[in-house]
Amino acid sequence: MAVPLSILDLSPLVAGGTAGDALRRTIDLARHAERLSYHRYWVAEHHFTPGVASSQPALLLGQIAAATERIRLGSGAVQTGHQTALTIVEQFGLLDALHPGRFDLGLGRSGRQRQEAASEIAAVKPPEKERVVDGLLIPEHFSWAPIHVSKRSALLASLLAQPGARSLGLDEILDQIEALLAGPYTDDEGNEARAVPGEGADLQIWLLGSSGGESARVAGERGLPFAANYHVAPAKVLEAVEAYRAAFKPSPQLSEPRVMVSADVLVAGDDESARRLAAPFGLWVASVRSGKGAIPYPSVEDALAHEWTGEERALVDDRVRTRFVGSPATVAERLHTLQRVTGADELLVTTITYDHADRVRSFELLAKEWS
Repeated sequence: MAVPLSILDLSPLVAGGTAGDALRRTIDLARHAERLSYHRYWVAEHHFTPGVASSQPALLLGQIAAATERIRLGSGAVQTGHQTALTIVEQFGLLDALHPGRFDLGLGRSGRQRQEAASEIAAVKPPEKERVVDGLLIPEHFSWAPIHVSKRSALLASLLAQPGARSLGLDEILDQIEALLAGPYTDDEGNEARAVPGEGADLQIWLLGSSGGESARVAGERGLPFAANYHVAPAKVLEAVEAYRAAFKPSPQLSEPRVMVSADVLVAGDDESARRLAAPFGLWVASVRSGKGAIPYPSVEDALAHEWTGEERALVDDRVRTRFVGSPATVAERLHTLQRVTGADELLVTTITYDHADRVRSFELLAKEWS
């Protein structure tokens, strides 16, 4: 029996479009996802990206919840380094108060990448070799470290946090989130604080990670479900799920590990049509990996007219080759391979196209084939 399929949406802008257009397309796509029986619909948190409108997950999820009835909704992921535990609990507590029992609180690390990037650059390591594991491509690792230590990165970080603010580690902020949800929150002297709304909210907490580092370890040790990013960091996906399972301890939430794995997909009526629709993806990835932020998604015609340099192709090669593009049967077969190799209990798929109708059609074709 096939594992459940869920959707991750970045609310992408397209060339010539607006943020309002992108957000309205997200709400429309969520309605289709519910109709097509996708299990969850998650939205991302990205900042300073001209081509992505999903910057405030809780605000966007409230709009989606009002436009749907039953599909489970969540964040993929709230960036914990940019908010306090209280603001996170209040935001998602408000959502749960209005639409009870429908929300996943997906959390991701942020705020300490600059310090970690400096350490990564200092520790010179030989590049990891590309390999194929039981049919699944595991490419060479792409390092974000040079981008994280750039002057632009420092500027963006300064705008995302109050001066002198300290980013908490995952364990520390999770302790606070869980205490506020259970309520009341007390200090060593017995003073109390309550999150209203938030206290008692029916939220499922997930951790998301792109490696076998802190997120995977903390999720396992705390017995929380874990989402690993094949679509962002395909080189590290097996490391991430293995580290999570190795660290797992049963909890009141889970008696055994629960893993969701993401994938970039694009489905069309046949392989050739899908490859044509997929042409802009490389340009979009190149903009992300340049450190300037995702550009509005180009049209197919503009993408086909682009003259690629060898340096540009090398920058995006691993992401292009690990995107699952083709007919429904082709993509479903590759997703089954991803699920088998990672042992995923659920798959989280994300799709970007220039034309919204093509994106809706991609999810329709995949849902029909998967079922």
